[in-house]
Amino acid sequence: MKTLSNIFLFVPLFAFLLLSCSEDDPVELVKVGGPFEISELAGSWEATSAGFSDGNVNFLDLIDEGGTVTLTVQSSGRFTLTIDPSDRPSYTTSGEMFWEEFEGDYFFAIEWANYPGDWDTYGATLNATTFTLNGGFGSGEYDFDNDGNFESASISFTFVRV
Repeated sequence: MKTLSNIFLFVPLFAFLLLSCSEDDPVELVKVGGPFEISELAGSWEATSAGFSDGNVNFLDLIDEGGTVTLTVQSSGRFTLTIDPSDRPSYTTSGEMFWEEFEGDYFFAIEWANYPGDWDTYGATLNATTFTLNGGFGSGEYDFDNDGNFESASISFTFVRV
């Protein structure tokens, strides 16, 4: 009888542990705890530099080329990014900014609307008037040769609050 009671005790515990450790659990989007609160980004921003690099031969700063990049952020971290190159039509992308907590550290992260459930981490700084965002290779995309196909790129943006 004691063995039977142990089975009734450990089977539910094992089932709970098995189900609670699923890799399919949604990630909690952390808005506080990093070097700044995500809500501090709320408002409109204009890029003073907007660099894209394929890590090979292509590098351009859209602002130096006569283009513009604007960013509008809600206090929730949802955002819209409008990229307007001087040599082609503008386009808009969106997503959500948050902190990814890992082993006591916080990493600035973006889940792009085009890639739901997947996110990249970035270097980010914020002061009263300037927001910088830097990502490694594959953290962004740009159509360097204007053929309609976006290539993986690293990004480096500096925004000022407007």
